[in-house]
Amino acid sequence: MAVDPAAQSILDLLVAMGGAPMETLSPSEARLLSDGFALLGGDGAEVASVESREVGGVPALVITPHGTGPFPVLVWMHGGGWVVGSPTESLATGKNLAAKAQCVVVSLDYRMAPEHKAPAAYDDCVAATAWLVEHAGDIGGDPTRIAVGGDSAGGNLSALVAQALGGALCFQALIYPATDVTGDYPSRVENADGYLLTKSMMEWFEAHYLEDSGIDPSDLRVSPLLAPTSTVAATAPALVITAGYDPLRDEGQAYAAHLTAAGVSVVHRHFAGQIHGFFSMPNAVPDAVVAEDLTAELLRKAFQR
Repeated sequence: MAVDPAAQSILDLLVAMGGAPMETLSPSEARLLSDGFALLGGDGAEVASVESREVGGVPALVITPHGTGPFPVLVWMHGGGWVVGSPTESLATGKNLAAKAQCVVVSLDYRMAPEHKAPAAYDDCVAATAWLVEHAGDIGGDPTRIAVGGDSAGGNLSALVAQALGGALCFQALIYPATDVTGDYPSRVENADGYLLTKSMMEWFEAHYLEDSGIDPSDLRVSPLLAPTSTVAATAPALVITAGYDPLRDEGQAYAAHLTAAGVSVVHRHFAGQIHGFFSMPNAVPDAVVAEDLTAELLRKAFQR
């Protein structure tokens, strides 16, 4: 299947704009470049409020939908290779999911590399989510209905938090997650260049995150695919979204299979014509709206159980 025409238009525009590859930039320069992608998400849905606050000692944006609480809670972990991205950059996604799933979205501003190496991001995401399990009422949430979700590196962190907290969570939404930092999967070669996320960019992210951290790529705080079946079996029902033209395609599919083999209820939706990052582009890529609607639908069902 060819690349989706809407996604191809984005790729063509980026080529026409030129500019240095992200992996040739400093982290601060890369963050400025990444911020520009927020335009592809649009303004997001109307919500009751967006508030900056600390959640379990971790800065976050708390996005509350219209309506009467207490609301279920989605803890969102943004993508960006553990190096770039922010809750502000992913605000449209947070607002859309809050409105569509009728939940409070807590978008975490976890510590990023290279200033904070692994496992800092993992520690922040576990700490904040564990705090919400006890104190969600403080933000108008229901502590018995807490889900996690994220895209790319955020999908990685969400899977790891789901493993750490097990039955305390009701759902995990893993959007083209990085699941095995040790692996060199065929999709990392097939989709090495030309589809937004490149193999060299992924290696740049991983180097900033792991080099001089004292953490091995096989550490279970980094590579959720390597977790034993007993750990995976205790995690919440899952949605796994993968994209055909994504270097992370194969490890996302492998994690969906790992969850299924462990007896976890899994919906795996593969967008064969899509590129990494499409979920964050509802302003430009119709498939993003389809994926977002599916995510919200499954969240609503999980919150009603």
